[in-house]
Amino acid sequence: MPPEPRTVKLCFARLEADPARATSFFYGRLFAAEPQLRALFPPAMGHQRDRFFHALLRIVWSQDDPGELADHLGGLGRGHRRYGVLREHYAAVGAALTATLRVFAADVWTDEAEDAWAAAYRHAADTMIGAAERDAAQAPPWWAAEVTGHDRRAPDLAVVTLRPERPLPFAPGQHVGVQTARWPRVWRRYSIANAPRPDGTLRLHVRARPGGWVSGALVRCTSPGDSVLLGPAEGAMTLDPDADRELLLVGGGTGLAPMKALAEEAAGSGRAVRLLVAARTPDGLYDLPDLRLLEAACPRLRVLPVLSRSPGAGALSGRVPDVLPGLLDDAGGLAAYVAGPAPLVRGTVTALQRLGVPLQRVHHDLLTADDPVTSRPAPAGTPSSSRPPDRTTRSRAPRP
Repeated sequence: MPPEPRTVKLCFARLEADPARATSFFYGRLFAAEPQLRALFPPAMGHQRDRFFHALLRIVWSQDDPGELADHLGGLGRGHRRYGVLREHYAAVGAALTATLRVFAADVWTDEAEDAWAAAYRHAADTMIGAAERDAAQAPPWWAAEVTGHDRRAPDLAVVTLRPERPLPFAPGQHVGVQTARWPRVWRRYSIANAPRPDGTLRLHVRARPGGWVSGALVRCTSPGDSVLLGPAEGAMTLDPDADRELLLVGGGTGLAPMKALAEEAAGSGRAVRLLVAARTPDGLYDLPDLRLLEAACPRLRVLPVLSRSPGAGALSGRVPDVLPGLLDDAGGLAAYVAGPAPLVRGTVTALQRLGVPLQRVHHDLLTADDPVTSRPAPAGTPSSSRPPDRTTRSRAPRP
């Protein structure tokens, strides 16, 4: 490994020893030097600190993979537009980050280390700024959207239909950031649960999470006629337009949303699709009536509920990894997509590999991009306390 990435990772390992204190110090230093920047951030900073640290983690561990690093930084730069981040703000962030490293990596901080971090940050900032400026020439930072439907499927779950004020381009399998009027500057990502429609509407499946500001507002405090802001569509868990393999789609919880969108797209083109809907009990099959209507309209779509804790009429019993062997005659010829709780994703991906589905044809999103399906050892010469994000995760998944 070249010395510069190794030095960057060595210093970052010191921040990993106490990430909460390091990120608190960073933001304290940033807001003390540039108090006007506080207005760009949400009122409560806990989640923001986590997001910043994990973004930094991914940047650090991608230093020796320029292609992945460029893709990730481009996405960050485009995403920063909706917060009002400008070119001149990056210098202040770089100064606060350098000050933080001087304190928390003091035992390994040298002139060479400072030069390596300055070069790495300068490259990252330039990439993000360039991506944001190119994006600004093509698309707005956000879309205002009207809530046209709010279907409460359970006390903690709603299906929300939105009509953007102008066309919002997206592909099935992607997600959008959502901000509610109740919580300005707080954005959360949700997968779109439909293929593009002539009327431009899109549908979200939202479960209210404990302490989830946006999810709670969308489920409990939102009605038709309300407005929200939407960020641009993102995510790489989309169908290969040139492939015609049979599709296996597995969705658990609100991870059903992107699988339903993919099923609509694929089945509408005549492609064979099996959609496994995983839940613990029949009550968890909150979208089954709509799925049956879709199945009736698409002859090559088969919807299979899978219940892990209690039986239900017309449903398979067991965990998805346990029922897969009895369903797949020619697993090696499939393309598979999986979304939902991390244990479901891990178990399903592992089971598919054992059944002979090549890993390059198994696409998945975990609940967070920082919760990998598998851990990989750190490269030689880097601290063993650090681990790179799993690069088989195709895109950052929605958050509550």
